[in-house]
Amino acid sequence: MAEYIPEYVGTVTKYVFVESPSMTPGELALRAYEASEGVLIKETCFGLQVTGEPEPVDRLIEVIRAFDPTHIFVKDRGFPPGDPRRCRANLGGARPGYLGHEREFRILRYITRGLEELDRREGDKAEPAPPALETKPKLDIKRLQELIETEES
Repeated sequence: MAEYIPEYVGTVTKYVFVESPSMTPGELALRAYEASEGVLIKETCFGLQVTGEPEPVDRLIEVIRAFDPTHIFVKDRGFPPGDPRRCRANLGGARPGYLGHEREFRILRYITRGLEELDRREGDKAEPAPPALETKPKLDIKRLQELIETEES
């Protein structure tokens, strides 16, 4: 295999997933372009792909998530864009990570529901009492001895 020489040294790439009833990937992309500060933004079917130096990318992600924090999710991309070790242009067919994105995207609504529930609970001042633990009666030592003796005979 040929030696890998990265094209985007010192950069990070993050995926931004949008699973929102009030915002599309296109709308998010327009807002992201306004706050991008030289960060490369690519609109995708699931949201955005953001590439740049770590600090500007992190600032942009913070701005992006503020639009709809319970419906916008971010994860790191393992390989930089165009990396010949993973690029479908070199490998042919669908990008290997796409099926993972598809699966993750399906469960985002459940994560959203959990985040919204946490927000709701934080709004409630009273902490809910933890559920009571069920206590089963303990086995008496004499009864245990009887069971052992009946098994032996």
